[in-house]
Amino acid sequence: MLMTVVGIYTLYVLIMIYTSVMQIGYINQIKRKTPVLLNAADFLKAANYAVDKEKLTIAHTFIDYLLFIAWMGVGIRFLDSYFYTLEDPMMMNIMIVMSFVLINYFISLPFTYYEKFVIDTKYGFNKSTLAQWIKDTLITFVMTLFLGSLVVWGVYEIIVSFTLWWLWSFLFIFAIVILINMLYPAFRATFFDKLTPLEDKELDSEIKRLMDATGFVSSGVFVSDASKRDARLNAYFGGFGKAKRVVLFDTLIQKLTTKELLAVLGHELGHFAHGDIYKNIALVGGMLFVMFAIFGNLPQSLYLELGLSNQPYVVMILLMLFMPVLGFVMMPIMGIISRRNEYAADKMGSELGGAAGEIELANALQKLVQENKSFPLSHPLYIFFHYTHPPVIERLKELGVDIGYIEKSGTESQCNIDI
Repeated sequence: MLMTVVGIYTLYVLIMIYTSVMQIGYINQIKRKTPVLLNAADFLKAANYAVDKEKLTIAHTFIDYLLFIAWMGVGIRFLDSYFYTLEDPMMMNIMIVMSFVLINYFISLPFTYYEKFVIDTKYGFNKSTLAQWIKDTLITFVMTLFLGSLVVWGVYEIIVSFTLWWLWSFLFIFAIVILINMLYPAFRATFFDKLTPLEDKELDSEIKRLMDATGFVSSGVFVSDASKRDARLNAYFGGFGKAKRVVLFDTLIQKLTTKELLAVLGHELGHFAHGDIYKNIALVGGMLFVMFAIFGNLPQSLYLELGLSNQPYVVMILLMLFMPVLGFVMMPIMGIISRRNEYAADKMGSELGGAAGEIELANALQKLVQENKSFPLSHPLYIFFHYTHPPVIERLKELGVDIGYIEKSGTESQCNIDI
């Protein structure tokens, strides 16, 4: 059984690396062809950025695989023997699981640092200082330690109290996922970003008009000082009920015109009107249910081969080790649904924008590609496994933008923007 488990994880890693290698080869092949959506210099720059990020992903995936082998081989047993002397079983379980979480967290920090201060700095995205990054990392560490311990405690109590512990654990974790979605804007505003009410009264009024048109009830429209960390453009809606917030990155306001900004928000409101937020949460819930059902019924032989008993901490560690595998398996299904939802949201966003809504949304999408240095072409296999949004070229086609002919092999392309 142990060899089967290791084999499944190995297959996952091989597919991950293979898709990344195919993506790198595809981008390197096409990056010197006729530019698409970007000028020649920016097209090459966006391609190189995508390749650098993918190389880092391959390195991270390989290290994660070595970690997985180490944990399955000796790591879990080492933590078990190190904390075995603790008399309180609940405290022992918390200490073992949180040690596992924090060891993985610290091992991943060099990759996080390299991405921000080497890759993102090289391509002009990173605006954060080292001091700011250390502060953010320490806050994340403390919150992970505190909140993670509470979650582990909760799952431990469920496992030792219920026969169908996996079902109740699923409901507990799913409730936490919903709670995180509700509290995320307030949490981010408290510990990371400074949020201020939108001062542009005309824009605020137009945004509220869009919200009224879709029945979106919000506690307000806020601007995040995201530019102190990153130059990319973004916006998000967060929370549930009357606690929902509309948060615009200051970079987004600076780069988009009012009509383009309204088209982007119209797209996001389209997600709300179609219930996509709840659909996504339901999909996550389905994935969690499957995961808990599988790991709540593992054969005893696996624990024997690991040299461990099926203690709560062992089950929790195995769950976390295999969460990326199940997520990767579910991703194509979630991606197909998500990409379909994006087209529908684009349609509503263009309709909410009025007579020129399609043009404004198309212009906004192109600016997002340009400002975020998003390479507009990807290998089909990479799209299948990783894309939650349709390629921007396909979205522009749906909006009526003539981008010319793009050969699927990526060897030839012509792009003549005609909005």
